[in-house]
Amino acid sequence: MRARWSVVVLLATSNALAAQDWIVGAGFADFSNGLAQDGGVALVEYHHKPIRDSSDFLLGLGGAFTVHGTGDLHLGVGLVGQLPLSNNWFVEGSVMPGVYLERHARNDLGSAFEIRSLIALGRRFANGSGISLALTHKSNASTAVHNPGVNAFLLRWHLPIRD
Repeated sequence: MRARWSVVVLLATSNALAAQDWIVGAGFADFSNGLAQDGGVALVEYHHKPIRDSSDFLLGLGGAFTVHGTGDLHLGVGLVGQLPLSNNWFVEGSVMPGVYLERHARNDLGSAFEIRSLIALGRRFANGSGISLALTHKSNASTAVHNPGVNAFLLRWHLPIRD
C-alpha cells in the first residue's frame, strides 16, 4: 500500500514540475554603480514545457520581462533548468540574454545587450503552483567597456498553465 502511494505522489509531483508556468515576482534591485537609483523591481516570466525532462533535472526554454521602479526594462529569452528536491522543493537556474533599456543615464549597464542570470529556491504545492525566492544578476558579461551590473532579490509566485 505504501509503495502505491509513493508512485502516485511521484507521478503527481513530476507532472506538476513538467508543466508550463507563468511566474510573477517582485523585489528589490541594487545597481553596482553608486550613482544609479536602486529600487523596486517586478517581473513576469514564462517557462515552456521542458525539452529535457527526467526525474533528476528539467531543462527548457523561457522568457522574462523585468520592470524596475525607475522605468528601466529588460526582456530576455533563454534556458531554464530545474532540479527537483525532496518534499516538492526545487532549485532553479536560468540564463536569459536580452535587451536592456534604461530610462535614466545613471542606470546605464553599459549596453543594450544584457544577460540575466537567476538562481532560486522554491517549493511546489499540491495544486501545482509554487513559490520561490530568487537572486538575479544582469550584466553584459564585459562585452562592453562599461559593465556595472545590477542584482535583485525577488519573491516569485509560479502559476501552472493547464493543458
